[in-house]
Amino acid sequence: MSAPTAPGLPFLKGHGTENDFVILPDPDGRLDLGPAAVARLCDRRAGIGGDGLLRVVRSAADPAAAHLADRAEWFMDYRNSDGSIAEMCGNGVRVFAHYLVHAGLAKPGRLAVATRAGVREVRIAASAPDGTPGEITVDMGLAVLPGPDGIEVAVGERTWPARNVNMGNPHAVAFVASLDDAGDLRDAPRTAPEGVYPEGVNVEFVVDRGPRHVAMRVHERGSGETRSCGTGACAVAVAAARRDGLDPAATGEAARYTVDLPGGRLTIEEFPDGRVEMTGPAEIVATGTLDAAFAATLTA
Repeated sequence: MSAPTAPGLPFLKGHGTENDFVILPDPDGRLDLGPAAVARLCDRRAGIGGDGLLRVVRSAADPAAAHLADRAEWFMDYRNSDGSIAEMCGNGVRVFAHYLVHAGLAKPGRLAVATRAGVREVRIAASAPDGTPGEITVDMGLAVLPGPDGIEVAVGERTWPARNVNMGNPHAVAFVASLDDAGDLRDAPRTAPEGVYPEGVNVEFVVDRGPRHVAMRVHERGSGETRSCGTGACAVAVAAARRDGLDPAATGEAARYTVDLPGGRLTIEEFPDGRVEMTGPAEIVATGTLDAAFAATLTA
């Protein structure tokens, strides 16, 4: 990260169902975020702390999103807490959209957000009397269920079959008897066959709570276990629908699932055209400025 020379670099802290993020407003694309700087900012003891970082930049000002500028003014430059780049973050999109309304850069209603997985269409419910934006629905794009069959995930000596689902980023979804079976999830579960996820994978462990109602835990690649994962909840709902014999593309009827996560609840709906929508809350919890001396230590 290019170390800011002037004091007062602003930041915010936000979360979506307790999946929390450092937010750095950078509308003109002046910050150069290196992995070490992101990891330092996301460190829960030596930094601000977060599961990831959202840099808020105009699409036209960032080479990674300039080709999307005619479709979305704002680009969500998302990084995992270890500094690695991720294609997409469902909870992050909701927090990102909430921030734009919070900052007066957008209004409740429809909004397009550019991500590395493409443009995501967002609907922001009308604000509450206190001005807080309401629940946010994100069009998460198409769910893809690529091969191969026979994927497995393992924790310790236990192994489960898993469904491969891609929501712009890769997921391995395993149905288990108890969420405790997943262990502490600080380390990434093993996956097989070897090499099936060359860029790493998010792994979800799922149990049933009722008809079209499931609960999950997740290990997010680059972040460890998190309290919530939006793309993971979408992958879980799609995997659960297929397990339950539901395929909207075949039946012409949408499938809606309630997904409970350690940090809250999301509603996921898959449509006959393959699109998946996610609805849930988002919140800004703090605003501040980075100490100038600390900012000066942020090096790539």
